[in-house]
Amino acid sequence: MKKILVMASGNGSNFEAIVEYFKNKDVEIELLCNIEGANVINRAKRLNIKYYRVGFCDTYEFLKEKKYDLYVLAGYMRILPHNILTLGRFVNIHPSLLPQFKGIDAIKRAYLSNAKETGVTVHYVDDEVDSGEIIASERCKIEPDMTLKDLEEKIHSIEHKLYPRVIEEIL
Repeated sequence: MKKILVMASGNGSNFEAIVEYFKNKDVEIELLCNIEGANVINRAKRLNIKYYRVGFCDTYEFLKEKKYDLYVLAGYMRILPHNILTLGRFVNIHPSLLPQFKGIDAIKRAYLSNAKETGVTVHYVDDEVDSGEIIASERCKIEPDMTLKDLEEKIHSIEHKLYPRVIEEIL
């Protein structure tokens, strides 16, 4: 059985998509959240997934005592220091076609830039923000009549399908 740790800080829609995808597969999923009261914890409770609430400053000490086959960032809104990255393989999903629109608010920045397309990228995590080796990406057209909310929904829909498949391929 493979064991993955999903690291998330917010709403948790990608976390839930990953859990649902692996529901009847030989994969054990746990959650690490660094934010008190984050909605992803409510999702973990509802989905009966073991979770840990660990402050960012304590993350290394927590992780060095555990062993996972893969560490999956899903809206984990912190930059991981090198000592944490030495503990295993870390992947991240980003809502743009990297290297465009690295960092926060990527969907909004793509939308406001009048770009014709954006997308989703899954990549390995390295010491720089959204700079690791790209594993997979999927394009998304920005239609002229789209609102920002429309684009966000379309991007999240792509993320929820792409990320679990890529995780499975890596495992």
